[in-house]
Amino acid sequence: MTTARDIMHAGAQCVNEDDSLYTAARMMRDLNVGSLPICGKDDRLHGIITDRDIVVRCCAEGRNPAEVKAGELAQGKPYWVEAGSDVSAVLDMMEQHQIRRVPVIDAHRLVGMISEADLARHLTDDQLAHFVESVYAAR
Repeated sequence: MTTARDIMHAGAQCVNEDDSLYTAARMMRDLNVGSLPICGKDDRLHGIITDRDIVVRCCAEGRNPAEVKAGELAQGKPYWVEAGSDVSAVLDMMEQHQIRRVPVIDAHRLVGMISEADLARHLTDDQLAHFVESVYAAR
């Protein structure tokens, strides 16, 4: 059985909920990623922030990214998977909620992320085609 841990990108880094969006953007640049998990003082996952969130929900609204905290964009309950979850369960969850990246948790701590690039490296062409069709389908 292939698990989330088998396909994830290990070593994901969190942006702190009290860090500015400017800090988050610099982290994304330095790590060459388009999203970051948002973690709280309790070292638990509070959400995910994307480069698009920064542009659309901060800059386009005329807000200063140096003054807006990452935690302000952490809305709702974040989706995540357990490290030992079977890949089919991971895909089902991502497809059902139409999400393109998902944090991987082990013992209540972030241990990695699964992105579309990770899926492309580990799925069959048929599995990948089904994922893309499901996630990008209009609802």
